[in-house]
Amino acid sequence: MLLPDEHQWLFEKVSQLSQSIGIETYVVGGYVRDLAMNRPSKKNDIDFVCTSKGMELATLLKKQWPEASEVVVFKRFGTAMLKYQHLQLEFVNARKESYSPETRNPNVSTGSLADDQRRRDFTINTLAISLNPADYGRLLDPFEGLSDLKNKCIQTPLEPDKTYRDDPLRMFRAVRFAATLGFQISQASIASIIRHRERASILSQERITQELNKILASEKPSIGLALLDKTRLIDALLPEIKQLQGVTEIQGQGHKENFWHTLEVVDKVAEKSSNLWLRWAALLHDIGKYDTKRFDEKLGWTFHGHEFIGSKKVPAIFHRLKLPTASLKYVQKLIRMSARPIPLTQEESSDSGVRRLIFEAGEDLEDLITLGISDITTKNKSLRQRYLRNYEVLRQKIATVEKKDRLRSWTPPVDGIEIMKLFQLPPSREVGILKEQLKNAILDGVIPNERAVAISFLKACRKQA
Repeated sequence: MLLPDEHQWLFEKVSQLSQSIGIETYVVGGYVRDLAMNRPSKKNDIDFVCTSKGMELATLLKKQWPEASEVVVFKRFGTAMLKYQHLQLEFVNARKESYSPETRNPNVSTGSLADDQRRRDFTINTLAISLNPADYGRLLDPFEGLSDLKNKCIQTPLEPDKTYRDDPLRMFRAVRFAATLGFQISQASIASIIRHRERASILSQERITQELNKILASEKPSIGLALLDKTRLIDALLPEIKQLQGVTEIQGQGHKENFWHTLEVVDKVAEKSSNLWLRWAALLHDIGKYDTKRFDEKLGWTFHGHEFIGSKKVPAIFHRLKLPTASLKYVQKLIRMSARPIPLTQEESSDSGVRRLIFEAGEDLEDLITLGISDITTKNKSLRQRYLRNYEVLRQKIATVEKKDRLRSWTPPVDGIEIMKLFQLPPSREVGILKEQLKNAILDGVIPNERAVAISFLKACRKQA
């Protein structure tokens, strides 16, 4: 029997109550898929399909467990949900679905378990386990989902053109499942997704972005990003990344292939951090190179200012993809500053440059360093080791300067209000000039980051004015 011991109490209770109201109930969905893979489920949600009365079954469970959450009902889809202990339980009546060309929202009608399995996106998600007395614990696998799990293959239970045409979100879900599970998408599905990729225009951007974020949050995001490219879904979704593909050659000189370099940087960041927005910064860190690519006969290929240009593109991308504005400035800042640590990795770099890096990066300094180290993708082993050693030198310099000057999350030892009181000044340009002079003096190492010294410095500046 596939059902795990840890949830037997739940399945026995659901089975018992199902019998009492004369319905059949099955465990379905990702929970069953993960059990079949012998993979610890990352979810605490369990989905059930009932031949009818799913909402009534959920209500009976609530009566058995007064401490459970209230039952939430979605009448249009015949779905009821409640939470109990650490579990989220969803009950849905078995249904058939039909689709109109202009929407992915189905027309729903009553159906059998077989109908319900047939309407699902991929064979690996059609598996069901019976909770009925006649065959309790039996696995039902009408579309050979177990075989596809074994072969690590994503394919549809029905003809793929129908599956992807009906609900184009399944195209992005196919990529996401392949990325998160380490599976391959069948060639028939790849071809069908390419044919129907323009159907994505009927989807809400929020749902597409949700899938994209799951791809970026995966263990190795390049798998999903490469599949988005292979299926040509990336063309409309992230044209700024697509533009980085290819190498232009002039006078026998080519430049680095920035598309695959970008994917490698994202993977390297993913190895070091689970921060989704740091991964976004890695994905977008070179988007300015398309607009700044120039060939100089003496210097070869240059991308001057690509960090600044790239950072300017970020707000439009966030707006288009409906990404949260709360994370926008963080991503923009990391891209804008992405080249700043590089000159400071040299042994002869000044403390003032390190101070300014600490001050301007603030709490995001470690993430900036992580992005910089991940950007080292050279295949020359000696060069790579040298660059990594240089970053270690920079880390040591940062630690030394930080200990001495306390610049992380730095605020001036004398602020603008105190400057006005000290010199009896109204709010004015002069106050701003004095603040800037004080900041630069501390960051350049002219004076220490101490209040008494700062006041003396400001008085001296006032006399010279």
